Amino acid sequence: MTNIIVLAFIYLIGIGLLLVFNELNYRRLNLKGELTRKFAHFAATLATVPFPYIFDSHWYVLVLALLFAGVLWLTQHIKSLKSIHDIERKSVGSYLLPLAIYLSFYLSVQLEWKLLHVLPMLILAVSDPAAALLGLNVQKFNGRIKVFGHRLEKTWLGSAAFFSSAFVISLIALYFNRELFDFKTFYVAGAVALATTLAELISWRGSDNLSIPLAAMLMLYWLM
Repeated sequence: MTNIIVLAFIYLIGIGLLLVFNELNYRRLNLKGELTRKFAHFAATLATVPFPYIFDSHWYVLVLALLFAGVLWLTQHIKSLKSIHDIERKSVGSYLLPLAIYLSFYLSVQLEWKLLHVLPMLILAVSDPAAALLGLNVQKFNGRIKVFGHRLEKTWLGSAAFFSSAFVISLIALYFNRELFDFKTFYVAGAVALATTLAELISWRGSDNLSIPLAAMLMLYWLM
């Protein structure tokens, strides 16, 4: 138990250092808030992937999630940590991220299925920032998606990047989990990629930080 507490403390320190590093880059390099926010999203989420192999109780992750959410709330209200909060759009994504991390970990512990946390977090860490960065920064041969005449905030290139990366990530994760590369691996990976892409497509104000993991977990539970 002592070792686990030490690891939890190391994670807490690591997240703090990540935020400091991100803030320094934001100030010194004069980077856009969207860019530094996505980097923090990528690094922090990716760091949670090994949680099922480290923590044997959801209480450790709950404490980390609450502390992280508390820091975000405090810095937003005192107008600090602009590398995270300096964005033009309204978003609750930074608060939904620790909730999504805890929820996926909690379910993976209860169902004794590590993949239920690992795969959603990998997709959230990699595919979501990839879609956002391509969608925001690549203008040529790109455009916002229309559904029934309604123009969404998401772009064709961003959604394509999300789907393709989520599919590859799912293929690799499912192969290592099942130790089998068959038709089921392909169609489950495709279903997870499609469900998470749709979840990202219809989300708004950062709700994809929660809807993407939920969609991935639902597909895994339903098809596996």
